[in-house]
Order: sequence, then structure tokens, then C-alpha cells
Amino acid sequence: PIERIEAPDLCRHGHSRVIAAKVAGVEVHNIYLPAGGDEPDPEVNDKFAHKLDFLERLGPAYKKQSKTPRVLVGDLNVAPHENDVWSHKQLLKIVSHTPGETERLEDSRNQAAFADIARLAVEDHQKLYSWWSYRAKDWAKSNRGRRLDHIWMNPAALPDTKIDTFKIHLAWRGGWKPSDHAPISVEMKV
Repeated sequence: PIERIEAPDLCRHGHSRVIAAKVAGVEVHNIYLPAGGDEPDPEVNDKFAHKLDFLERLGPAYKKQSKTPRVLVGDLNVAPHENDVWSHKQLLKIVSHTPGETERLEDSRNQAAFADIARLAVEDHQKLYSWWSYRAKDWAKSNRGRRLDHIWMNPAALPDTKIDTFKIHLAWRGGWKPSDHAPISVEMKV
């Protein structure tokens, strides 16, 4: 059975961006983090300021009750590592990969002691994307992607867990009326 649980309020605008449930004793939290608009300057772009504020609330909210097995999934709209974007150098001033976003995301992940499942399964030197812009005529050919979708687990959920497969389902990205995101999944033995 799925048990409804309270999700932390991370959004200063009151938007419903976090949903949570308990399944077989494990909390599952799905987050849709604000995209942040186009201008990576919180002084001129309230959407970006909102995103940074959300990121700053994330770690402290999940640091509490860290003994509960917890999985966090969702579109976090941040590509934290160099190989989570098609060009680290060219995207440093583009919303989703700015130092302000990547540092806050990693700080929040570390505060709550979450492991980044994608990067446990796929080595850091390998490119890994879950999102491609609609603007590209042929998204697969240009392959200018970003890894914006994440699966994280805290230590209480990980101790006896073995990752069998981590997958980005590329076929869904190219389907009929596709999303600009490809679904991601992980299969584990507990």
C-alpha cells in the first residue's frame, strides 16, 4: 500500500512542487524544481531568485529525519557535473548549469547525505543527459543535452541495496508528442 506523507514546503510562492508517499517503509519524494527563467541573475530575474531560494531550502528540509529510508526523484532543473551537459564551458552562464545553481544543488544533496544514483551507476567521465531542447531540429543528432532529472537515495535507503541498472529511456524522448525530457529509471536489489 501507498501511504500519504507530508512533503516539505520548499516553495516561497506556495506552488505544489513536492509530492511524497511512503511505499514499503521507504519515503519517495518527487520534486519539480523551478526552471529559473532565462537570465541567471537573481537581481533582475525573480524566477532565478526563486530557484536559488528553493535550492537553499532543499538540503535543510531533507537533513531532518535522515534515519528514514528516503528516495528523492524528479526534474531538478540543474545539471550539476561537467559531464551532465554537452559543453561545460559554454553553459556556465546558462540557467541550469551556473555555478550558483550547481553549488547549491550539490550542497543540498550533501547536507541531506543523498547519493546521486546516476553517478553511482555511470562513471563521472561519461556524458549523461535526460533533457534535450525542442529547438534542435534533430535532438538526437545534435545531442546537446543536459541531465536535469535525478534519482537520489539517503544512506538509510542504500546500505543493502545493489544497483542492477540505471537507464535513460531515450526512445520516449523521440516518441509521438514527446516531452523534452526522457524518463529515467533504476532497478535495485534490496
